[in-house]
Amino acid sequence: MAEQPTSDLKPISIDGQVYEVPGALTILQACDLAGIEIPRFCYHERLSIAGNCRMCLVEVKGGPPKPTASCAMQVKDLRPGPEGQPPVVLTNSPMVRKARAGVMEFLLINHPLDCPICDQGGECDLQDQAVAYGMDFSRYREPKRAAEDLDLGPLVETHMTRCISCTRCVRFTTEVAGITQMGQTGRGEDAEITSYLNQTLASNLQGNIIDLCPVGALVSKPYAFKARPWELTKTDSVDVMDALGSNIRVDTKGREVMRILPLNHDGINEEWISDTTRFAWDGLRRQRLDRPYLRENGRLRPARWDEALEVAARALRNGPVAGLVGDLASTESAFALRDLVAGRLGGRVECRTDGAALLPDPRGGYAGNARIEDISAARRIVLVGTNPRLEAPVLNARIRGAWLRGAEIELVGEGADLTYDYTHRGEGRAALAAMVGEAAPAGAPALVILGQGALTGPDGEAVLANVLALAERMEAGLLILHTAAGRVGAMDVGCWTEGGMAAALRGAACIYALGVDETDIPPGPFVIYQGSHGDRGAHRADLILPSAAWTEEAGIFVNTEGRPQMALRAGFPPGEAKENWAILRALSARLGAAQPWDSLPELRRAMVAAHPHLAEIDAVPQNRLPRRAPRPMGEGAFRSPVRDFYLTNPILRASPLMAELSAAEAARRRPRMAAE
Repeated sequence: MAEQPTSDLKPISIDGQVYEVPGALTILQACDLAGIEIPRFCYHERLSIAGNCRMCLVEVKGGPPKPTASCAMQVKDLRPGPEGQPPVVLTNSPMVRKARAGVMEFLLINHPLDCPICDQGGECDLQDQAVAYGMDFSRYREPKRAAEDLDLGPLVETHMTRCISCTRCVRFTTEVAGITQMGQTGRGEDAEITSYLNQTLASNLQGNIIDLCPVGALVSKPYAFKARPWELTKTDSVDVMDALGSNIRVDTKGREVMRILPLNHDGINEEWISDTTRFAWDGLRRQRLDRPYLRENGRLRPARWDEALEVAARALRNGPVAGLVGDLASTESAFALRDLVAGRLGGRVECRTDGAALLPDPRGGYAGNARIEDISAARRIVLVGTNPRLEAPVLNARIRGAWLRGAEIELVGEGADLTYDYTHRGEGRAALAAMVGEAAPAGAPALVILGQGALTGPDGEAVLANVLALAERMEAGLLILHTAAGRVGAMDVGCWTEGGMAAALRGAACIYALGVDETDIPPGPFVIYQGSHGDRGAHRADLILPSAAWTEEAGIFVNTEGRPQMALRAGFPPGEAKENWAILRALSARLGAAQPWDSLPELRRAMVAAHPHLAEIDAVPQNRLPRRAPRPMGEGAFRSPVRDFYLTNPILRASPLMAELSAAEAARRRPRMAAE
């Protein structure tokens, strides 16, 4: 929390101890700062205050002779003592204990005895608080009320009889996700959470209501009855479904990933994750490459590792080599590939497989100079060639939060429903040129967010020059929004060629594709594909080397703002698949030019020695933007590179659940006929 002016601090006595806290805080927030636990169900620090569960009751001396809801009473509104003493709050008095026990008894009137079969069992707020604050009996003997379950889609399973009407789900979908399909109807015993006209949720952030629900009313449908929380091994990691770098926890049972949950990081994802991040784990099990394959007579056949490495070494010796780095490659893997192809074979390496015109020097030319958290304080935000709702839904929620606080949003690019109002300045280059011509200092914190859809055309360098000029004239920060989780890290370690992908592939007799699944490799050269899934890259390959997915090896990923983060290994690759760095190390030895490391820590030390900023885990370096004068651009509109949010990488394309969601979204967009 930012330091408050001394005049804004108010004294308050909590359980006999006097504290000075900002007057705008609620009693509950003041107690949290003091380290005093206050139970709550409806209150959440990132949502508006509802004040309807009454579990957070405290006693306020000098106030009304009844308990006070601490989540809804601000410190500045408390009455001081008769001689000016600080207001007194008691959190564990007999009145408070009796009130909380009564509230808990009331909440359990209609709650079913589902704990043995409830997926929330073991991590349920209602269970925990019933033990801590409830009674061992109930005065109610009437039959329990039942409620009809909702169909919210294939992600969220509902058991509305368990609902305690905390309305967290309603407030999240309305305030953060930006949809209005959930609400509460009725009063008293007839009150219930429902969806508008029984609609399923049309949001790519809807899975977060599972975490928000304090009981078992909203649970994960794909995870249902798969495991109990105490059976799972929990591993901290980083999301790679987009380039935001959301902090996540990967829960595994044995060798299989059972679920993925968010970790709080105020500078990146707060405590939200997108639906692809949360539910992509079933794609880690399907279409996996678990042994080497060699193409003979147009067909792939299984091969042994020693045979595969010998074929790969022979192909690499036979001519000019080009190395391509895919979207999900860790920074260590990219560094090892560059060392092998460029350092030992004299070839060229490129990571900008989509043709994005990113400037490799200085670092601000591909990582920008702004932070994700700058969005929250911005008063003017200009979006250029991006649809953040598809490219980074969690970042889009942060933009929506800035809009709710009064920020002005402008868009140059394809119009879309972004969940907030914006001024549409135009769809393409003409609108950008006009903005550059009229740009002036914003006079308040401003931010330009540049998407890859503006940089992938033939005039990408000119577009980038104009955006850099726009940011300079507005005195705004620049955030370059990538769509590939491994792109910034690969650029950091030098996986780029002057002239881009076309120059890297020119004259190549052998192409080493490290997880390249989002682009077409031209016919002719011998293609070695190293990856985890039988996707687009494997279909083109002449030799397939099976590797680990991102949850199956440790690695550093640098997010879209240039922040290095560590993803830890949560499991092991299937069959004969190996870690990416180990395959490259073994191949270098087969070539007679062994790389000077025998373990991942040794490789990481070599990488950090060459690029010291990668050792600063979770720190955003201060980047300098290139200075470019506006240049003439071509014609045409900017288009987001993400056309199908649920099928953007091989892990998602292997997921049956993502295929179902993609089909449902296509049906939702289909124009309806009159009879429908």
